Amino acid sequence: PAGAERSPAAGSYAPAAQQSMPAVVHIFTSKAGRSQRHPLFDDPVFRHFFGERPENDPSQRESGLGSGVIVSPDGYVLTNNHVIETADAIEIALNDGRKFAAKLIGRDPETDLAVLRIASDAVLPAITFSATDSLAVGDVVLAIGNPFGVGQTVTMGIVSALGRSQLGINTFENYIQTDAAINPGNSGGALVDSAGHLVGINTAIYSRSGGSLGIGFAIPVSIARSVLEQIVATGEVVRGWVGVEIQDLTPELAES
Repeated sequence: PAGAERSPAAGSYAPAAQQSMPAVVHIFTSKAGRSQRHPLFDDPVFRHFFGERPENDPSQRESGLGSGVIVSPDGYVLTNNHVIETADAIEIALNDGRKFAAKLIGRDPETDLAVLRIASDAVLPAITFSATDSLAVGDVVLAIGNPFGVGQTVTMGIVSALGRSQLGINTFENYIQTDAAINPGNSGGALVDSAGHLVGINTAIYSRSGGSLGIGFAIPVSIARSVLEQIVATGEVVRGWVGVEIQDLTPELAES
């Protein structure tokens, strides 16, 4: 009947998607960029006939696109550092069409995470964090973001591996690997479980073509939560370190 609510089909992940999609946002960034001076303007003959070119030409704007996740009703947003690291202006668009300016609260390049805050007093849809030890290889996950700027998109896969490291992406690596399709523009978006709870922040893909090959990587929610809490509290992430250097033991060192 017209107007009747749709019941999810057996095996559908619509409830999980509907719960988490409102908290996943599109991030538009821009930075100032000066147009290149054409070599002709340095030619004395050209300058004789056409005069000097003013140096104060209007700057062009370079723009970028990524995704983020609202993690609190008062507007804190988690995303990837590489999405916003060169931006001098950030705008966030919600799935319902609302747009807000955002300011950078802090960045952690070592984990490729950043925290933004939406400049609004509106109550915003926030995602629910999963339990930190709840994920296992084989679990179904959904990747939510804005691939290629086409608009919010949900893809489904499984957890392919946990604890992936030594990939050369960041200083600290402990990735969730998934075969859910992750593409450019998904960076900073949500990886959620079958209940719609946040399990990771989509960060990287393994690709030779620029598109998804079924190998995507997400930062686990345990790391994301720790970085979020420290940045909100102090604006930065502080880590302990051990003042030693490790090297191979040679026969000469052993003898000494």
